[in-house]
Amino acid sequence: MSEYRIQGATGEWEVVIGLEVHAQVTSNSKLFSGAATAFGAEPNSQVSLVDAAMPGMLPVPNRECIRQAVRTGMAIGAQINKWSRFDRKNYFYADLPQGYQISQLYHPIVGEGQVEIALDPKNPEDVKVIGVERIHVEQDAGKLMHDQHPTMSYVDLNRSGVALMEIVSRPDMRSPAEAGAYLAKLRSILRYVGSCDGNMDQGSMRADVNVSVRRPGEEFGTRTETKNVNSVRFVMAVVESEANRQVDVIEGGGKIVQETRLYDPDRNETRSMRSKEDAHDYRYFPDPDLLPLELDDAFLEECRASLPELPDAKRHRYENALGLSPYNANVLTNDVETARWFEALLAETAKASGKGEADVAKQAANWLISEFFGALNKLGKSLEDSPVGHEAAAGLLALITDGTISGTIAKQVLEKMFETGDSAAVIVEREGLKQTSDTGAIEAAIANVLADNADKVEQYKGGKEALFGFFVGQTMKAMQGKANPSVVNDLLKKALN
Repeated sequence: MSEYRIQGATGEWEVVIGLEVHAQVTSNSKLFSGAATAFGAEPNSQVSLVDAAMPGMLPVPNRECIRQAVRTGMAIGAQINKWSRFDRKNYFYADLPQGYQISQLYHPIVGEGQVEIALDPKNPEDVKVIGVERIHVEQDAGKLMHDQHPTMSYVDLNRSGVALMEIVSRPDMRSPAEAGAYLAKLRSILRYVGSCDGNMDQGSMRADVNVSVRRPGEEFGTRTETKNVNSVRFVMAVVESEANRQVDVIEGGGKIVQETRLYDPDRNETRSMRSKEDAHDYRYFPDPDLLPLELDDAFLEECRASLPELPDAKRHRYENALGLSPYNANVLTNDVETARWFEALLAETAKASGKGEADVAKQAANWLISEFFGALNKLGKSLEDSPVGHEAAAGLLALITDGTISGTIAKQVLEKMFETGDSAAVIVEREGLKQTSDTGAIEAAIANVLADNADKVEQYKGGKEALFGFFVGQTMKAMQGKANPSVVNDLLKKALN
């Protein structure tokens, strides 16, 4: 990947990017209370006395939230701190009933780690390592609702106290594409681990985007922070628009102010929200209501043993054990649901065809990525809401594998499976779509094709061997796609030679 540069009026500029990702921890209850965390609940229906900061209420750490943070740290090869502490971050806002947020600054639960990103999706081995500074656990604030009343704002405390992991990267990214790849890879890892559902559209994962510009190789410039960006595409757009804005300001003789900004996707621009506070402005101090967290070896071992096979390891296994191309292996392992679907399809196909998984893996991968995904895209559906499950899809693949139908006919069968919900075998039988290996019928079709295209036969015999594919296509067309392609190839070669 070539270096990303902004061409300013006075020369080239380099962009420096760091992301602070807030990921909502997968848990049935909040970080310090037993209140529920379900998305979309009625306002203020999931608020305990602790979340509402009633006098005398004491927080109690949720073991599952701590466990998920530790497992996430382990998944990115990070240092796990056996001793960590909660701090109070003091600020005053209508959706923060305590007047402070319980967070971790000085002693986070997870230390340094790293995330490996692919710079080129077609070549997953072309990678860059992005450093992660720390992961700390904190509680979320509530939400102000400004559109419910003409003169007043309402406060919904359902999110108050929800557990978040703040995953802080190092400023190691140098282009919008790298920032997008990092966020997508981090989301993939969290979904594999099960520590966050990654639903950015529901706000359970969002990014604060830190951007600065500099002359290539010089000292870091002053950064701005664009808050609460909720998609990979928008993160990339923020980097590009904010970096260009900063170059214009500097080249116009101005100075970049360290500030918090908001992104307006309709105008594709960032705008100033407030001056950026430093840590000392929040008067951090250890939370007196909470003892430090002390993790023992048994707990850490339990966390490590619970980790699944992660995307990079799975991709390497698909390439080495199943013989998949790097591109296909990458597509199938990027998202945990896709990988699970593929593995279920593979197991069912091997069972239905009586072959080993390695024997049917390439065909299953190619078919899933090209034909099945294509059919789903036409319907505007995802794998999760596919009308055809992996068991039914495996039944169709098995019919291709044993020669009952051709790949061309399989596309028609798949469409009918989506429409009717019937199995591939039922559709093939009902509509007479079985592939024929009847040499007599195929030879007759070939004879007609060659007779109708005598000029092309002469060209073929004169050395234009690329025409062989034309003859195959015409023969398959004459047989309505039902001829066995390998038999067609053999008989055509004999007829032409």
